[in-house]
Formats: sequence, C-alpha cells, structure tokens
Amino acid sequence: MTDNEQIDHLKQVVADLLQEAKAQGAEAAEAGVSSQTGLSVTVRLGETETIEHTSDNGLGVTVYFGQRKGSANTTDLRPAAIRESVAAACRIARHTSADPAAGLADAGLMAEEVPDLDLFHPWDVDVDQAAEIARACEDAARGLDPRITNSEGATLYTQCSSFIYGNSHGFTGGYPTSRHSLSCAVIAQGGEEMQRDYWYDSARLAGELDDPAAIGREAAQRALARLNSQRLGTRECPVLFRADVAPSLMRSLFGALRGHAVYRKSTFLLDRIGTQVFPDWVTISEDPLLPRGQASAPFDNEGVATRYRELVSDGVLQGYLLDSYAARKLGMQSTASAGGVRNARISSSGQSFDALLREMDQGVVITELMGHGTNLVTGDYSRGAAGFWVEGGEIQYPIEEITVAGNLGDMYRQLVAVGADDAIPGSVKTGSWLFDRLTIGGD
Repeated sequence: MTDNEQIDHLKQVVADLLQEAKAQGAEAAEAGVSSQTGLSVTVRLGETETIEHTSDNGLGVTVYFGQRKGSANTTDLRPAAIRESVAAACRIARHTSADPAAGLADAGLMAEEVPDLDLFHPWDVDVDQAAEIARACEDAARGLDPRITNSEGATLYTQCSSFIYGNSHGFTGGYPTSRHSLSCAVIAQGGEEMQRDYWYDSARLAGELDDPAAIGREAAQRALARLNSQRLGTRECPVLFRADVAPSLMRSLFGALRGHAVYRKSTFLLDRIGTQVFPDWVTISEDPLLPRGQASAPFDNEGVATRYRELVSDGVLQGYLLDSYAARKLGMQSTASAGGVRNARISSSGQSFDALLREMDQGVVITELMGHGTNLVTGDYSRGAAGFWVEGGEIQYPIEEITVAGNLGDMYRQLVAVGADDAIPGSVKTGSWLFDRLTIGGD
C-alpha cells in the first residue's frame, strides 16, 4: 500500500467510525486512527544484537450523548472491530453522568487548512545498512580511549507513521510523518570505578542526523568525563543546568500551566496570567507550524488549528495550556494544546557554555537528573543529580550522589542566564540555565 493509499484508507476508517457512531445514536463523535511501521537495529560489541520490525495500528473513538461521554480503543481496524468499539463507547456513555464541560472542541476553532509541514521523509534503509551505521557509531565510541571497556550498544531506529483525526463537525485531517534516531551508550572504567553515559540524535530527515562517529565519540567522552567522581558536602551555590537537562525545567513549567492543573487549583502558577514569572529578558514560545519540526502539527488532538504562541513574553505569563475541556471548566477558549506543547523555545541571553562557566565562577554543573521530586502544587523542587564542580570558571572534577533543590517559582524569577548552546536533539530548544543560588545536598 502506498503512502497516499494508506492515508485514504485511514480516512475511510474514520468516516466509517463516525457514521457508525451516528447510527448507534450518538449526537456527536470524534475518532483518531494511526498506523505505524518501524525498524530498530542494535549493534553491541561489534555484533548485531537485535533486529526488530514493528507494525502497529491504533484506533480511538469518543462518543457524546448530550454531555455524557464514552470512549473505546482498539488495534483492530476491521469493520467488525470498528462496530464493536463504537458500541462499547456508546454503552459507556449511556451509563456515565452528564458533564457540562464535555463535548467536541468548538466548531469555529477547527483547522480550515492542513498545510504541508514537511514532516514525511521515509528512509529506505535495510537491516544490513542499519547495522553498518550503528556499528560505525559504536566503533567510534569504543575506539576513542582504552578506558571504554564495555558497551550497551548503538541503536538505529527509523519509523514512519500516518494519522487521521475526524469529528462530527465535519472536520477530517491527517498527514504522514517520519522520525529517525541513532543512539549509543558505553561504559568507561578507571580502576574499579565504572561510569556509563550516552548520546543520540533524532531528525525527521535521515540526512539531518549527526555523523554516526560523532555521536559515538560524544557518548564516549561523556562517559570518560564522569570517571574519578567525587562527592560534595551540602551547600548553597550557583548551579548551571547543562542544555541537555535544561528541557526538564521547561517541562515542569508546562505541567504547571496545563489547564487540568489550573482548574483543579493544583499548580503554583494559579491566577498568574499577566504577572512576572521570569526575568524581563525571557520569552518562551511554541511554534507548531515549524517546517520539519520534531513536534510540528497543523492541528491539535481535537482538530483545533495550531499557531505560533508566546507563553511568556518579556517575563510575563501570557496564558495557560488549554484543551477544550479545561477551557470550558475555566470559562476560557482552547489554546490548541490537546496533545501538549509543540516545538517550545526559550530566548537566550547569548553566552556560550564556557562563558556561563566563567560567569558562574564557582558552583555545580548539572548533567544528569534522577527521580521525580517536583511538586507542581507548591513548586518545591528536589532531584537526585550528577555533574561537575567548577572553580575559577573551569570544570575541576565530576561529582555524583547529590541532590539539587529549590522552588520553581523562585528559580524561574531568579534565572540569571540561558546560554546560546541550544544544539541539542528534541522538540524543546534551550541552552544551559544558570541560577545564582540553589541548595546542593551531599555528604
């Protein structure tokens, strides 16, 4: 089946779902159908270890009887399974209580056009070629230094997906996407001490992946840099979150801005629209229509048209992240946020990573975070961490078994700098974040 034929097939499945929901008495309905194929090849210690072909389908349907809602899911796209899924959703809806906020997103917010965002670039790579690329990545890591004594392998993964969403407003839209990645994880040993680290890259277009050898060398260098780790005593000091861990601070912000947290009054950013939450040089935006973006989408999971948006402008909070349900609970309008934030970016204060080290002078660089010690109700933040100790603006030695703690509300307001070192994989673009003073827990 060609890509166009696959899209046409999924559109017909959605049309059948909506027609079946109407036939079974639903006043409104929405459905999403996806199909995905992929190849994953892992090479470990020079030998092909695993080869995995994937082929998955998914179907979800939601029906509404007035303001009573029922949903069902299946991986079977046969007509009989479609009918049974709709019937199951209808049975659930008939036995649930009415919810005034339930229903499709407003018809006037539906995407009128579905622009081509250049998201589909399939990679015609076979198993042997994939293994060769992964082997080149791992070989570069293992060959960098004799202290790289073991490997967890290098993995090449390529995936193509098609997705169609439709609802009884008459909206139907969808598009194919591709995603490719290459990763490597190795172990460095010095005496009896062993340290593990990794690196990776991902892209919509295979030709935009970093060189395999460069990925392998980066993984090895990161593992080697962790050897001879020391511990610190508990202290307050400047802290620099390196660019590859800084996105977790952005995701905590997005969690606190989610409409479901807001209407439940379970966020430290409640009633903060129009107030200063970051320094005035900070702007945080999302750009769902970014061509070839890692998280680009012309409409959200409810068919609402997406658009460029600033969540924070000049340090001032502009709004929350609302799907249609949360919007109705708050008496507001959907912000096309069903499915999350897409292609987020924070403005930079312009410094390189080395310049941030010099500005910090003495403190801790965080390169790994562990655990889930983030309380979005209060903003209290405490995570296990590892990284490096800095003196005189230069890294002195690696550190481990520490915690980093503060309060997110205070941290965001007191952010000192965001570096220009934002060349990291993923859909959240940010440089390293520098804070003047956080608590480091150690010995």
